[in-house]
Order: sequence, then structure tokens, then C-alpha cells
Amino acid sequence: MRGTTQRQSELVDQLVALLLAEGFAHLTQDQLAARLRCSKSTLYALAGSREQLVRAAVVHFFRVATGRVEAQVAATAGARAQIAAYLRAVADELRPASEQFMADLDAFAPAREVYQRNTVLAARRVQQLIASGVASGELRDVHAAFVADVVASSMVRIQQRRVASATGLDDAQAYTELAALVLHGISA
Repeated sequence: MRGTTQRQSELVDQLVALLLAEGFAHLTQDQLAARLRCSKSTLYALAGSREQLVRAAVVHFFRVATGRVEAQVAATAGARAQIAAYLRAVADELRPASEQFMADLDAFAPAREVYQRNTVLAARRVQQLIASGVASGELRDVHAAFVADVVASSMVRIQQRRVASATGLDDAQAYTELAALVLHGISA
């Protein structure tokens, strides 16, 4: 986002929280301004249109979430523990995302593209963690790209709430099960 002042940063954080809780497809620029207790011109200072504002908020959400996920990984030693920490942290970051937010995210192409790009990056990161564990001998010799692709596919299904509807697991439970499945499958 173009915002750099303290007030603009706070406004972006409030916007992200609002969108995560309620979604965004039904909210007009006027409603966003009213809910955030600011003027429309203040919102337009952040982004030139409602669509750009939503996309920018989604980018901000994933950027902040990625930073927190990576902090969890950095604070953890060993490939197995890092993979588990990564998947748990992703679940924690997604916990505030309502079903409406996820549905709106899937229906709005610019936001969906941000989500898809982040899923690709997440798969690469899991692949790196697995490859590091294989190289150190902590994990058995597996095809890291394949395992990462399976993880990414599962992450997409979890985030689209398809796992919840098929299994009854909430996102956090699904990520816990995914971590257990992956870690037991790649253990040395």
C-alpha cells in the first residue's frame, strides 16, 4: 500500500481485520470508510479504487502472516520441527479468516491471484525445509518437490474449506493432521 504514516498503517491493519472477519464482496467504499471511521479520500490515499484497496489489504495480510510464520520457523531447530512449526504457524495465521473472507478471496480474481502466489511460495518453502532435512540426514531421502506439491494441494483444500466439509476438521486441526502425515512420511 502507498500508506506510510502511522495512521495509515493502523488503518491498513484495521482494514485487514475487518475483511478477515466479514469478507469484502458486500462492502462498498462508503461502508468501508464508515466502518473504519475515516473518509473515503483517506481510503483513496491508500489505493486508487475499492478493488485495489482489497487487493492491497490481501497482499498486506499475506506479507505480515509470512513474516510471523518465518519467525516461528527461525525460532525452531531441526527440519522436522521446522516443518511442523511452519504448518502450525500457517494454521494460526489463517485462523482469523472467516468463511466469507475465503469465499470472497476465491471469487475475486486479483485477490485469488495473491493467494495462489502465496501458496506457490509456501510450497517452495516446504520444499526447502524438506530438502534441508534430507541433506542433513534428519529426513529420509524423499522427492522434496513432490512432497511440497502434495502439501500445497492440501493447503489449498484446507484454505478453501473443502477439507472441513469433507472431514469436519477445522483449519487448525487439518494443518496438525497434515503436519503429522508429512512428518511421519518423511522421517528417517
